[in-house]
Amino acid sequence: MKALLVREHGPIENLELGDAPDPVPKSGEALIEVRAASVNFPDLLVVGGTYQKLPPRPFSPGKDLAGVVTAIGEGVTTCRPGERVAAEIEFGAYAEKCAVPALNCHTMPASMSYVEAAAMGLAYLTAHFSLVERGMYRPGEIVLVNGAAGGVGLAAVQVAKALGAAVVASVGSEEKGALAKANGADHIVRTDVPDLHETFRKQVFDAIGPGGVDLIIDPVGGDVFDASMRTIAWSGRIVIVGFAEGRVPQVKAGILLVKNIALIGLQWSDYRDREPEKVRRVQQELYRMYEAGKLKPHVMATFPMADHQKALAIVRDRRAAGKVVLTIGEP
Repeated sequence: MKALLVREHGPIENLELGDAPDPVPKSGEALIEVRAASVNFPDLLVVGGTYQKLPPRPFSPGKDLAGVVTAIGEGVTTCRPGERVAAEIEFGAYAEKCAVPALNCHTMPASMSYVEAAAMGLAYLTAHFSLVERGMYRPGEIVLVNGAAGGVGLAAVQVAKALGAAVVASVGSEEKGALAKANGADHIVRTDVPDLHETFRKQVFDAIGPGGVDLIIDPVGGDVFDASMRTIAWSGRIVIVGFAEGRVPQVKAGILLVKNIALIGLQWSDYRDREPEKVRRVQQELYRMYEAGKLKPHVMATFPMADHQKALAIVRDRRAAGKVVLTIGEP
C-alpha cells in the first residue's frame, strides 16, 4: 500500500510518500480502507519528534480517518466489513489501509461524507470533551473560545452553540472573525491588536459586561492565554487544550485562589485509550447534532496524499480556517 512515512523526525519535508506493508487486523481490530484523514496540529509535533507519544520509525502519522471496513479480527462486534466508519487512533491514518482497535471505530451517518467524517474526528471530540467532560459546561453559560477559526476552535464554537452557550470567539484576523461568526459565535474578539494584555479584556467586557466569561477553551497558549485569563468570571473554569502559539504559559497560583478559578487540562487521547465506551457515546451525540443540522464541519481544503506538504504547511503556518483533509484511495 501507499503511505506517508516518517523515517527520520524533523520538518514536514521529512514526510515522504512511499510503500508500506499492508496491515493485518489482529484480535479486536478492524482493517479500514482509508478514504480521508484530517490534518491536526499534533501531527506536526509527531513528524517533528516533539510529541509526548512517538512510535518506532518508520511509521505513518495521522490521528483520525474515515473509510470502509474491509476485514475484522477475532471478537469484533462493533463493526462489519462493508460499513462506512470513522476512527481515532494514535498514528497510522496517513495510509491507504489502517488496522484500528474496533472500539475506536464509529459507524458514520449515511448523509455524511468521508471528508466530513474525518474532519469531525479528533477536533470535535476534543471540543466536546473540553466543554462538557472537563469544563463542566452548564446551560446558558458564556464560553470564550480562543483560536476560534482553527480546527478545534471552530469545532468548539459550533458545539458550544449547539449546547446553548453564548459564545465569544477570539481570532487573529477579520476573515477568521467572519468565519467564527458564520459558525455560531455571538461576539468576536481580535487578538491582532496593540497592547493585547489590556485590549483583549476591554473587548470582552464591552461585549458581555464586566462579569466575565464562565468557561474558556484554550488551544492557543502564549500571550492569548495570558490575556484571556483576565476575562474569567469568579469561579470560572479554564480548559487547556494545547499550545499552538508555541509558548507554554506560566500561571501564578495566587490568581487561582483569589478568584476561585479552576485550571483544567485535557489530553483527549487518554479518554480514547482509557474510556473508549464514553468516547463512543460522545461520538454518537456529535453525529446526532450533525444530523439535526446543529454541526457542520468547515473543511477549508482537501489535498491528495501526493500534495501532503501543502496540507501540512497550512496547519504549520497557522493559516488553517476550520479543517484541512487529505483524500486517500478511491474518490
